[in-house]
Amino acid sequence: MSEHKPGCIDYVEFPVSSTAGLAESQAFFAQAFGWVFQQWGPDYADTASSGIGSGFSADVGERAAKPLVVLYADDLEAARARVVAAGGEITRPVFEFPGGRRFHFREPGGNELAVWSDKP
Repeated sequence: MSEHKPGCIDYVEFPVSSTAGLAESQAFFAQAFGWVFQQWGPDYADTASSGIGSGFSADVGERAAKPLVVLYADDLEAARARVVAAGGEITRPVFEFPGGRRFHFREPGGNELAVWSDKP
């Protein structure tokens, strides 16, 4: 059984300006709040010690302009279909990353979110 709950906020991704900014953000949150990070290459780090899954992205191709709220789904394709049927706009098609797959969408109010799954 998965510890993730379908349809619930599962992760928040924070954009940083550069790889140097990534290191600075990690140092800040480690010192100020005791967060511990897992590095996933030069442009990405995540932490499970922030109270909710969260990460920092310096990858220009994947970095959002604002913090990105990520929801969880057991069935990514079904979630994508529901988003589209409800009037959401897909802003980034399904892609793979270490640990799973996700897509990004914009809801009618203009907020961009993502949905991820650890299921194939």
